[in-house]
Amino acid sequence: MNQIKGQPSLEEFLKGIPDLVDYFYNDTTAPHSKDRSGLTPVPAEFGNWVDEQKAWRDGAVLFDQSHHMPELFLKGPDAFRMLNRIGINSFEKFVPGKAKQFVACNHDGHMIGECVLFYLGENSFELVSGMHMQNWVEYHATTGGYDVTIERDLPTSVNPQGRTQFRFGLDGPASDEIFAAVIEGPEPNIPFFNFARVRIAGCDVLALRHGMAGGRGVELAGRIADGPKVRETLLKAGASLGLRPGGTLAYFSGNSEGGWMPYPLPAVYTAAELKAYREWLPSNSWESSSQLGGSFRSQRIEDYYVTPWDMGYDRILKFDHDFIGSEALQRAAEGPRRTAVTLVWNVDDVVDIFRSQLEDELPYKQLRFPMASYSFQQNDEVRDASGELIGLSNFCGYSANERKVMSLANIARDRATPGLDVTVTWGEPDGGSRKRHVERHRQKIVRAQVAPWPYAMASQRRST
Repeated sequence: MNQIKGQPSLEEFLKGIPDLVDYFYNDTTAPHSKDRSGLTPVPAEFGNWVDEQKAWRDGAVLFDQSHHMPELFLKGPDAFRMLNRIGINSFEKFVPGKAKQFVACNHDGHMIGECVLFYLGENSFELVSGMHMQNWVEYHATTGGYDVTIERDLPTSVNPQGRTQFRFGLDGPASDEIFAAVIEGPEPNIPFFNFARVRIAGCDVLALRHGMAGGRGVELAGRIADGPKVRETLLKAGASLGLRPGGTLAYFSGNSEGGWMPYPLPAVYTAAELKAYREWLPSNSWESSSQLGGSFRSQRIEDYYVTPWDMGYDRILKFDHDFIGSEALQRAAEGPRRTAVTLVWNVDDVVDIFRSQLEDELPYKQLRFPMASYSFQQNDEVRDASGELIGLSNFCGYSANERKVMSLANIARDRATPGLDVTVTWGEPDGGSRKRHVERHRQKIVRAQVAPWPYAMASQRRST
């Protein structure tokens, strides 16, 4: 993340923007490949997204994640100590061969980012996904006086040297049988979020036990040159077991079932403690390309920041070590806070949204399938029966497995009761923002019910 000579910093860039919320709400273009076509060579669909979604519930699906996720390799005697200082996670039982969802906050306890952290070996780690998190880690590695080295491997769209690793996600009930069929030698016993090194088609592969949509899957990574051979072997072995290759539409729509709320707005824009970080970040960083959208519109950028509780990360928040933001989070733990839930949208109200596209009046905001979210950071108002604002609805989409439109939301804990009736305001005020991909529309009040989070795991428990 070294700045190009003569390029302004993020801090200098922000000084020229009088209203951050207005800028991010109206004038930015999201940097992620899920929001912009042409940023990944993976097609939207190999067959059709409906069958690709169903494959992770009924058979198996193979996703190509080799192009959209950044990676950072961290080595050195101080690597463990530095990560322990940054993350809200406990490192007490973290040893080589394990991975974890790694989360970092600012000094006020608001999230900066998250990623998957692999403990590769002594003094050696790999961070996968989470550009905001990786920027934060690099900043500490280069300015904090730590004895560490880093190497970045950026997404394909901004990586002229090319990626160094392939990464495939194999998910679904048949994934175990397919995985066992392709590895050379005995199948290792890999607990959830642990990994092992195996060989597939004569290639060295790192296999992480990981499920994207509530199921049991495996994530496979290795040298980029070996990717086509490994992929072909997997598809051949899974042909009789219902394995389908999955495109980007199915891949990014899995969040509504799996419960992962990706890329919250990084809480870096205003805190005095982070001025040096903003001066280190270049003006073309992802932090300058955040994109707000949805019915929630505040005057303060801080109202879009989230805590670990908002994102469902309270299960990994541990106060057994001193980390950035720990004091603020300990204070917040005693007060009111929000929690993560799933919202199941009312069928009649969803149909009304589609019907409006065929009538003379200005239509409601379009509801795209399978991914309905239209902003990199989606924030729609959630209100209770009395009309009180109780939280925000974030990622939303359609699940062919559940035959429902669902959204992920963070709402007040005392309202997070399954079955509670709430409303989601769909669409932006005043006819819509200036974002070029947002059409003129009117808002729709959508009835919804609070449901368990993650939804897919609860659904599968009900069916057994």
